Amino acid sequence: MDRRIMGIETEYGVTCALASGKALTPDEVARYLFADVVAQNRSSNVFLPNGGRLYLDVGNHPEYATAECDSLPDLLAQERAGTAVMQDLVDQAQRRMSEDGVSGQVFLLKNNVDSVGNAFGCHENYLVSRATDLTVLTNVLVPFLVTRQIICGAGRIVPRRDGSAFFAVSQRAELTWEGASSATTRSRPMINTRDEPHAEAARFRRLHVIVGDSSMAESSTMVKVAAMDLVLRALEAGASVPSLMPAQISGAIRAVSTDLSGRGMYRTVEGRSVTALEVQRIYHAMVADHLAACGPARPWDHEAVTLWGDIVSALEQDEPLRVAAHVDWIAKWALLSRQAERYDLTWEDARLRQLDVLYHDINPARGLAAKLEASGVLQRWTSAEQVTDAVRRPPQTTRAALRGAFLSAAHHFRREVTADWTHLRWEGGSERSVVCQDPFASSDSRVDELIQLMERVR
Repeated sequence: MDRRIMGIETEYGVTCALASGKALTPDEVARYLFADVVAQNRSSNVFLPNGGRLYLDVGNHPEYATAECDSLPDLLAQERAGTAVMQDLVDQAQRRMSEDGVSGQVFLLKNNVDSVGNAFGCHENYLVSRATDLTVLTNVLVPFLVTRQIICGAGRIVPRRDGSAFFAVSQRAELTWEGASSATTRSRPMINTRDEPHAEAARFRRLHVIVGDSSMAESSTMVKVAAMDLVLRALEAGASVPSLMPAQISGAIRAVSTDLSGRGMYRTVEGRSVTALEVQRIYHAMVADHLAACGPARPWDHEAVTLWGDIVSALEQDEPLRVAAHVDWIAKWALLSRQAERYDLTWEDARLRQLDVLYHDINPARGLAAKLEASGVLQRWTSAEQVTDAVRRPPQTTRAALRGAFLSAAHHFRREVTADWTHLRWEGGSERSVVCQDPFASSDSRVDELIQLMERVR
């Protein structure tokens, strides 16, 4: 597909420290966070006028799913808008707590593992043709995903059972067990095979990738999504790579995560030993060859494949700091390493673990990644104006534009409505609903008529 629908779902960790030294339970914090949302919508699961979805997931994890995007710039802005929406919830919660006489600080963390090992995810969605053989595609994608963490992992201090600790490339690697499955929590696969296309099922399938880390650096988000899309496009055009399937997937992804040089090695089903860098270089070459033969289909293709190649080259040349502005795990490792050297700390020290978590705090006044970005250490691809616009408006080239227009009109005319990825319904009756099965369609006369009807009927 030269034009593909993409989206990101991000679950956030949440905690609250009170001035008394105690803490609110996750359920209590969630109630404060979603109090205004529930008051306005009678639900903690809502679609927003920007086309995205905001809801409270299992385990009291606030989650934001971006609207459908068909361009990388839109996706970066919409993903960043999710963080802005979440920070607004934090601000509202702080005000309500103050009104209730509760003195404390709410922390919303864009990471994937809490202090006791509970995991929450960052899921990517890519629309593919229904004709795609998911088993064949999975076999080709698993080696890429096993090793992709070296170019976009979030990094994490991982405690061992004996009390020691080490720094790893990825937060999700230690929690992943297989390549593909319909389960999401029990076996934690890399690709979730549950068939929910949110589109015309005869034409489309949704590739649901659940192995990625939540990114703080916009470059990590950019290269994570762009590289995946470019690999899919090359494969769809008939490109191929040699068989690189790991003989043991969980062992392979952990081996890659624990080697900061990018030379973490695993054995393939054929008995060959390969490193993460070798695998990434093979997929990068496939994409580069495809673009050379067919030409970049989108304005950002060249930028994305160049950044991907630069990160791989920096690791090959043992110069990771050269790309620290683009890769979360490298930026975090450099920051924590400086503190460890300055204060003679080991990875087991609680102060380093606190900094590890603080890197992911979305509050710009506290979050270390936010401060690195503000100082220019982490590169930013979106502008503040683009993010503000993405909080209010959906992408204008996908189905999200229809959903956004419908919800905005309902708010303006004070109509009771419901919406999901494919359905728009005014509670005036069953005949006042529209099913939008084409995620590429940004205009629909039926939706226009429904909005006009909301305006006319008193």
